[in-house]
Amino acid sequence: MDSTTDFDIRRAELTDLPHVIALFAADPVGGHGDTTEPEAFDEYLAAFARIEASPLQSLYVARLGDQVVGTFQTTLLTSLPGPGKPRLLVEAVQTRQDMRGRGIGERMMRHAIDRAREAGAAKVQLASNATRAAAHRFYERLGFVRSHFGFHMPLK
Repeated sequence: MDSTTDFDIRRAELTDLPHVIALFAADPVGGHGDTTEPEAFDEYLAAFARIEASPLQSLYVARLGDQVVGTFQTTLLTSLPGPGKPRLLVEAVQTRQDMRGRGIGERMMRHAIDRAREAGAAKVQLASNATRAAAHRFYERLGFVRSHFGFHMPLK
């Protein structure tokens, strides 16, 4: 599989879920505790169902032939500042490690940007793990600007 020109991006289907989970579980930096252990599948399945049921969320996959080689999720957010213009949040961007550097991530992000424009969003925003220097260069090359500090609070 040397060519990635024939890959497609589409909404994820239930049959893609195990492959998407495997992408996250293979990520050594993510630190989200993702696992391909069968006993965890029901939790992923419930999350997939919630995403599918929401008119504001979408989970996508990049497929090359019959293989899932990337994924990302979008959420359309609206808040009063701006004044009330929606913005598209992109999360869970992941390209299979052996497929990086082949334009898949760029095509996924351009797909997300196109969806944002279609929705009338004022901007696209994302957060990236502070240790992912290569990802930060990638996002900046696409036109993203570092503008905020991010914080999170794990809840048990």
